[in-house]
Amino acid sequence: MTTLRELALMRVVAQRIAGPGFASAADTVRWLTAAQAQDFPGALTSIVLRSGAGGRASMLDALNTGEVVRSWPMRGTLHFVAAEDLSWMLALTGPRTLSSARARHRALDIDDAAIDNARNIAREALAGGGLSRAELMQAWEEAGIATADQRGQHLLWTLALTRQVCLGPVEGKGQRVVSFDDWIRNSRELDGEDALGEWALRYFRSHGPATLDDFVWWTKLTVRQARTGLARAAEHLERIQVDGVDYFLAPETPELLAAHRRQARGVFLLPGFDEFILGYRDRGAAVDREFQPRLQPGNNGMFSPTVVENGRVVGTWKRSRAAAGGVDATPFAAFDARTEKAIPRAYSALG
Repeated sequence: MTTLRELALMRVVAQRIAGPGFASAADTVRWLTAAQAQDFPGALTSIVLRSGAGGRASMLDALNTGEVVRSWPMRGTLHFVAAEDLSWMLALTGPRTLSSARARHRALDIDDAAIDNARNIAREALAGGGLSRAELMQAWEEAGIATADQRGQHLLWTLALTRQVCLGPVEGKGQRVVSFDDWIRNSRELDGEDALGEWALRYFRSHGPATLDDFVWWTKLTVRQARTGLARAAEHLERIQVDGVDYFLAPETPELLAAHRRQARGVFLLPGFDEFILGYRDRGAAVDREFQPRLQPGNNGMFSPTVVENGRVVGTWKRSRAAAGGVDATPFAAFDARTEKAIPRAYSALG
């Protein structure tokens, strides 16, 4: 038996927000398996704060060399993944995700012929090393393929889910669209139960303590697939209970917390779409339920950056040139003096 607060602190070290970081940003991405990357600048920061001193340069290098890519492997949402993992992940989730978009695709007049046409034009247009999204949309328009009303975005999304394209090198504030096969040269071969077991093991090691329900929500696998994966991974995991609910985690996580408890109880500023929040269906361990609506103030799917203290979200923050230290933090209740003093230091540590 343990408590929700202890559970939250274990997640802080399991996710490497505190404790030993990784030698490179690519290793951080591999550890997390997938990291929400809808907001590109914030996603970079999420990876960097878990990596070493050269984390930002390391992450940009990983993207520019193809070690890490960005695509839609889960929940129809952009994530950073290690390039070698993307193929087997999409093999598990891509068909079901596309199936969920059938009605929208009919409304946009996207059928098999339209997808084949878009794929053929994209293959030729991307052969020179990739294009920006705007340039790919222009290439489609010039070929007579309509892209307005999100049609172009859905075509791009479909090609990504079918392992035709992904997002690769950094260009300006975004990434170039590249050919999947040209850019990713060393895909891992994992099928069926092996792939499910790999995904479950890596999720619970990096995000645990977490529940089976969290894993289902995070991946959007079916419950049957998730159970199969957990059964394959179970011998390498430990199980604990909190309020009668089963949570799974790496056996070394409690010891890791014991070694780094003081740091884990500190103050951290996390970007809005960080895995500490987005990695779980039930966020009650990290955020009191009465305050959870403040994480999405517009109720539009956009998450606010969070102030975390002692494993709990105690407020939100935003960058502000007018505020002291460049950061404007808003507490849910009231920050104590220790937290107030620590916030500017935590902000400066983001780089």
